Amino acid sequence: MKTRYTVPFLLLLSLILLTLEAKTVDPYKVLGVEKNASQREIQKAFHKLSLQYHPDKNKNKGAQEKFAEINNAYEILSDEEKRKSYDLYGDEKGNPGFNAGYPGDQGGYTYFTNGGQGQNSYTFRPGDWQDMGDQGNSRSFSFSFGGPSSQSSFGFGLNDIFSNFFGGDLGGGQFGGFGGSTRSQSRSQTGSRSNPKSIKAINSQVFNNEIADQGMTWLLLSYTSSLKGSQFYESIIQEVADSLKGALKVGSINCETEMSFCKELGTQPRRVPRVFVYSNKASDKGSLVEYNGDLVAKTLKSFCQDHLPRFSKRIDLKHLQSYSGEDEKLPRVVLLSTKKDTPVIWRALSGLFHKRFVFNDVEVRDVTDPMKKQLGVDALPAIVGWLSNGEKHVLKSGISVKDLKSAVHDLSTLLEGFEKKNKKAAASKGRKAQADSGGKHVSLLTGSNFDALCGGKTPVCIIGGFRSLKVKEKLEDILSMVSQKSLSRRQNAASVSGHSISYTLLDVAKQPSFLNAFDKSGYKSSDKLLLAYKPRTQKFAAFKGEMTAEEVEKFISSVLNGDVQFTKTRQKPVLK
Repeated sequence: MKTRYTVPFLLLLSLILLTLEAKTVDPYKVLGVEKNASQREIQKAFHKLSLQYHPDKNKNKGAQEKFAEINNAYEILSDEEKRKSYDLYGDEKGNPGFNAGYPGDQGGYTYFTNGGQGQNSYTFRPGDWQDMGDQGNSRSFSFSFGGPSSQSSFGFGLNDIFSNFFGGDLGGGQFGGFGGSTRSQSRSQTGSRSNPKSIKAINSQVFNNEIADQGMTWLLLSYTSSLKGSQFYESIIQEVADSLKGALKVGSINCETEMSFCKELGTQPRRVPRVFVYSNKASDKGSLVEYNGDLVAKTLKSFCQDHLPRFSKRIDLKHLQSYSGEDEKLPRVVLLSTKKDTPVIWRALSGLFHKRFVFNDVEVRDVTDPMKKQLGVDALPAIVGWLSNGEKHVLKSGISVKDLKSAVHDLSTLLEGFEKKNKKAAASKGRKAQADSGGKHVSLLTGSNFDALCGGKTPVCIIGGFRSLKVKEKLEDILSMVSQKSLSRRQNAASVSGHSISYTLLDVAKQPSFLNAFDKSGYKSSDKLLLAYKPRTQKFAAFKGEMTAEEVEKFISSVLNGDVQFTKTRQKPVLK
C-alpha cells in the first residue's frame, strides 16, 4: 500500500519544494520589468507570461516551476505593501528569507475537501503525507504560501497532477486554482477573503428583486470571512460565470452580515463555503440547489448548464406547423438547429421570456429537408415565429454569434421586437372584431348623457380618463375590446343583468371638479386613469397597473366577481 503512493507523493513534494525555491527569485527579473514599473506594466507582463507557462498549455520541462515563479512574483509586486517590503528588505514580509504556511501551521499546508456541506478543512505537514492514502475523499488540495494575507494559492486535484505529469486524462484538466490570466488576476486582486468586486453581494432585498422568479440562473457562494479557501471558491465560481456570461449571473452571500437571510435560505456555511445554483429548471418557481461535487471549473460549469431553464419544448420538424402551444394568446417562437439537445442560449432565453412566449426547438437532422424551405428558412440555425393571430415570420436565419453574452442580448432584442409586433397585431384584430360586430363606440361622458351612462340605473360605470388625444385613442381601443369580453362573462354571473356595466371616456383636463369627488388631488399627476364607479352606492375603485387590454380585462372581471375593494366617494360626482 505504501509503495503504491510513494511515487505520486514524492512528485507532489518535489513540486512544493520547487515552489518554495521559486519565491527566493527576484520578482522583477521573473516578470521582466524594471523596478520602477507601473502596476499596468506589471499586470501586462504577468498576463503574457502566465499564458505562456500555464501547465495546461506548456508541457515542457520546468514549466511548472516557471509558472510558480511567475505567480509568486506577481503576488509580491501587485501588492504595494509587499512590493515596498521587498524593495527595502528583499522579502515581502520585511524579514530576510521566506516562510511557508500560516503562522500557526508550523510550516503545514491546508487541505480542503470539496464535498459540500459538512466536509472538513484541516492542516497537515509533509511528514503526514504517507497517511493520506486512506482518505477516501482526498480529491483536491490547496497549498497557500506567505502567511494569512497570501493572495495566491495552488488548488489542484491528484487527478490533475497525474494528468499533467503522465499525459493521461484521469478526469482533471486544470492545474492549480488558475484558469488562465483571468482567474489568477481575480485572486491576486482580491487582497482578503471578502468577495471580489466582480461578484455581486446578495442580501434579501437583492434576492427578492433580482433573483427570485426572474427567469435567470444564478451561481451563489455562501461564505464567512473566517473560512479558509473562500478565495479559491470565488476564483472557480468567477471562471464558471465568465464562461456562461449572458446565461448565468453570480453572487455571494456573506453569512456573517446576512445571518438571518442565510438561515432563511438554509445556506449557512459549515467548515467550508457552500455553492448553490438558483435554478428554474424544474418548474415556474425557482429553487436553490446545492452543488456537492468537486470544486473544478469544468464540473461546476456542467452542473450550472444542467440547471438552466427548460421552458422550451422540443418537437418534431414534421409536426412543427400543426403543433399548438399551451397558450394560444402568446406568440410562439421556434429554434431550428442541428443540435441534439436544446442549446444553452435558447434555454437561457426561455427563462428570461417565460410567460411572454411559447418556446419550441427542433432538431433538423437533414439540412435538405423540404420542410425547411416551406418555412422560408435558407440557413441554420434559424428562428421562426408565429403571432398570436397565426401569422408566420422568419425572425432570423443563419444565426452567427461572437459569444454567449452578446448572443443572448441580440436575440433578446429580436424577441422584444417580435413581442411588440404581436401586440400591434392583437390590437388590430380587436379593432377588426369591433368593426365586424357593428363597431361598439365608447361615448364621451358629458352632462347630457351622464344619467344614461353612469346614472342610478347602471350598477357599474367604467370611466376612462385622458388628457391627450393619443391617450384617448388608446383607451377607446382598450375599452372597445374589453367590453366585448366582459359582456359575455357578465351574462354568466347569476346576480348580474345584461346591462350591468357601461363604458365611457372622460376628458379629465376639462372636468377637474368631477374627479375631485373621487380623489382630493383630482388625479392631476395622471395622464390616464381608469375608474370603476357604482352610482347606486356612491363607491369607486381605481385601476392600478399597466394599461393594456389584458390587465384592464382582469380588473373589470374582478369588479364583476366582487374581488375588488371599493371606496366611498368624497361627494357625488357632477359634470359641468
